[in-house]
Amino acid sequence: MNKIQKKIWMLAMVVLVFMSVIWIALTYYNHKTQSQYNEILQRYLSFNEVTIASQQLVTDLNNYLLLPSPANLERISHSKEKIRNAKYDVYKLKNDQNDFALTNYMNLMDSLIETADRALLFQSEKETEDSAQEFSEATRISMYISETSLTLLDKELKTYELMYRGIIGQSKELNKLGVWLLLLITSLSLLLTYWISLSITRPVEKLTKAANDLSNGRFDLQIKVESNDEIAFLAKTFDHMRVNINNLISEIQEKAQLERELQQNKLLLQESQLLSLQSQINPHFLFNTLNTLSKKAYLEGSEETSNMIVNVAGLLRYSLKRLDRPVMLNEEVAVLKQYIDIQKARFTERLQLHMEVDESCLGVQIPGLTLQPIIENAVIHAVEPEEDGGVIWFRITDEGESVRIEIEDDGPGMTEEKIKQILEGQQIDQSGGHSTGIGLSNVMKRLRLFYENEDVLEIHSEIGNGTKVVLKIPRTRRIEEHDKTPDRG
Repeated sequence: MNKIQKKIWMLAMVVLVFMSVIWIALTYYNHKTQSQYNEILQRYLSFNEVTIASQQLVTDLNNYLLLPSPANLERISHSKEKIRNAKYDVYKLKNDQNDFALTNYMNLMDSLIETADRALLFQSEKETEDSAQEFSEATRISMYISETSLTLLDKELKTYELMYRGIIGQSKELNKLGVWLLLLITSLSLLLTYWISLSITRPVEKLTKAANDLSNGRFDLQIKVESNDEIAFLAKTFDHMRVNINNLISEIQEKAQLERELQQNKLLLQESQLLSLQSQINPHFLFNTLNTLSKKAYLEGSEETSNMIVNVAGLLRYSLKRLDRPVMLNEEVAVLKQYIDIQKARFTERLQLHMEVDESCLGVQIPGLTLQPIIENAVIHAVEPEEDGGVIWFRITDEGESVRIEIEDDGPGMTEEKIKQILEGQQIDQSGGHSTGIGLSNVMKRLRLFYENEDVLEIHSEIGNGTKVVLKIPRTRRIEEHDKTPDRG
């Protein structure tokens, strides 16, 4: 993760922390307030449940006295059970302020149940008058329970009036706190955003101004950007480019006179001499010239340039061989390394190659110039178009009777239709205007002819997920005559 990304993530994390703290605080307060409301409501519901249960018991008792039946008797038992449960709930509401009142309240419930039991007993003994008296007593106790419930509810309202007001006050204060917190977070976020944007935009503005100066030919102005992120590195690279261009212009001016003299000398050449010279420029001549340039560069101290010319010469010499002649896999890997060295000089850090090679597999035969076109295709698609470059993985693994070669990149991938066209041998512009030399389709055709096997090459790719080309190289070939093809390079 680069430093600019860290700044943006820091802003996001700060805002996230602020919002999390506020959310936790509000959640805690809401839970606390809800618990207080639930506690008060439960007290009211408990008293109301006692009133309802006592009235229901009197009603069920009256129904039984009018029409004794097992069903009505069962209803009375159910009502008595409700009163006992309500009594248990009321018992949990006891405190120092209501201990005496709640004790009398619960005694009334016990008296109601006992009175109902006596009325049932007299009814079973056919003592109708005594049963009616007990029913009247039960009715009176039920009414007294209802009045007592109202009295207790009134006391509860007075007791918790201050709590209500406190909750309302806390809600108002919380609203004010929420507004202030919102303003504070907004202000801090704006300040932090302004600071981070300045740390990014100011260096970019300086770099833009320097680019305009360069476009106007001002190569003498130093490019200096003070920043602690990647823009400072970009400015240093930009300034280094400015110095190189300025030096190049100076060299061009110093050699201008010499160039003019050379041009005059070239004009003196006759057309026949020029054609004769051109006819001698063939691949072998270019190869010898590159070797000469390599030695000259080495003698002059330009070892990096010398190494690059050696790599180009090696590739040129290797390409002079017939494409259908067999070579060892280790030769292909060596040429592949030369090609990657040339491309790394071009793309520097933008090109990353990871190689995993099983040395025991390098003795198998493979058609010449097979791997380099595939790697070139990966460089064109996965590295060249991307600003940050790309990654290529090259693997050689042993699979018993065959050798598996994988060339994978993290580029944009390709569609199933394009993969099908390649596997069917159709020539496709794989690079959108680049020339890949032999091309992936031709590589596939040569491999199929060389091994007489249609499944020697596979392509796995999805749009946005890169491409993997897999070669399955047999350790023994079906047609050995290819191995006897002489080298005409």
